[in-house]
Amino acid sequence: MHDEPEDLAMGDYELEERQALRRVAGLSTELEDITEVEYRQLRLERVVLVGVWTSGSVFDAENSLQELRLLAETAGSDVLEGLIQRRDKPDPATYIGSGKAIELRDTVAASGADTVICDGELTPGQLRQLEEIVKVKVIDRTALILDIFAQHAKSREGKAQVELAQLQYLLPRLRGWGGNLSRQVGGRAAGGVGIGGRGPGETKIELDRRRIRERMSKLRRQIKGMSTARETMRHHRQAREVPAVAIAGYTNAGKSSLLNRLTGAGVLVEDALFATLDPTVRRARTPDGRLFTLADTVGFVRHLPHQLVEAFRSTLEEVGDADLILHVVDGSHPDPESQLAAVREVLSEIEGASEIPEIVVINKADAADPVTLARLTMKERRSVVVSARTGSGIDELMTLIETELPRLDHEVRMLVPYDRTDLVARAHKEGEVLSLEHTGDGTILHARVLGALFAELDRVAKPVETV
Repeated sequence: MHDEPEDLAMGDYELEERQALRRVAGLSTELEDITEVEYRQLRLERVVLVGVWTSGSVFDAENSLQELRLLAETAGSDVLEGLIQRRDKPDPATYIGSGKAIELRDTVAASGADTVICDGELTPGQLRQLEEIVKVKVIDRTALILDIFAQHAKSREGKAQVELAQLQYLLPRLRGWGGNLSRQVGGRAAGGVGIGGRGPGETKIELDRRRIRERMSKLRRQIKGMSTARETMRHHRQAREVPAVAIAGYTNAGKSSLLNRLTGAGVLVEDALFATLDPTVRRARTPDGRLFTLADTVGFVRHLPHQLVEAFRSTLEEVGDADLILHVVDGSHPDPESQLAAVREVLSEIEGASEIPEIVVINKADAADPVTLARLTMKERRSVVVSARTGSGIDELMTLIETELPRLDHEVRMLVPYDRTDLVARAHKEGEVLSLEHTGDGTILHARVLGALFAELDRVAKPVETV
């Protein structure tokens, strides 16, 4: 018999499991001639990053490439070089221009890299032409983010959402087998009309596209079915009028750490981008004892691929149905304002989210520059500075949540029969109990409650004045 360690929470076990199997750099069986490969899994080992700087300052361009480096390292790669090119707009043929592509090829050869990652979404033509010049695999920012999501998805719904997003990305980028691109279906494909009557048939790539479209339709049906359970739970909470608070924010801003600090949820916490994909809903209480739910959502990032926003729409509805949004931002980040703007851009695509009250939670105060914190609190009027790691500012945040939640409009003083003590329990959970007095006929309840509970009390209880 062996003892299990008692101090490991659920998130610690998930983190241990995630780190138990890591990629080993340098072990590969991929063909040297990349043009021979029709379907290629992402193999991120030794990479060179390249970005096109079209607007803003050099600080903005370097920040963008630093974020790409963090994404690449989260995906399990070893970053060797980072290059930025100044252009008015990306080259339509090769993204960085043919001359710079040749320089990039020399850099790749000198560093021994096997992959180039571009800081943007490339067209299928740009990907193909750049690969032909640099002679190693080229992927873009979108494919990289999709790869991270594929690694981190663990629920059935999360895996289906990621697969749908990957197929949406892959569909216009399918490639054939070089000269065999126009392979035709022979034999009876043309209806058996004999010699001279056969049409061109269906090419291999057309078959692949049809199969992908069929798979996407099946995944959409599955996701719709799987989201029903979450919708049922959400409607149940709404019927009980339990206020809902959604935690949204940039990836790695500390949303899961904040959820753990507020509720003791024990969910996975990792210093990595997109560590959390599956939404987690936990219960919490305000300082006066009022119950509310906290939902941790998937993190956002600058230029979040539209395929992911579409695939994760059912998950993001947790934000759209909330009564309050805690917008978490990393106060120690070099440019927190751009993080706030990127998250609000995604929130604007979620129906109803722009009308929900928002509290900006400036996290990681223990590692942030005081000047940055002062600047943020001045710009964001409804904000609070916290540290989920140390716990500072959490009490102030809970007080602010309490004031922003929907008001308890009905104050009641009623005699509740002893056979309906469930209503007293609901008053404790959903409202604010001011006093209780037990008598021979029942419990005199003095509380502030929401409309649904008030209607139920009004039906079965008696006002104290008439007793």
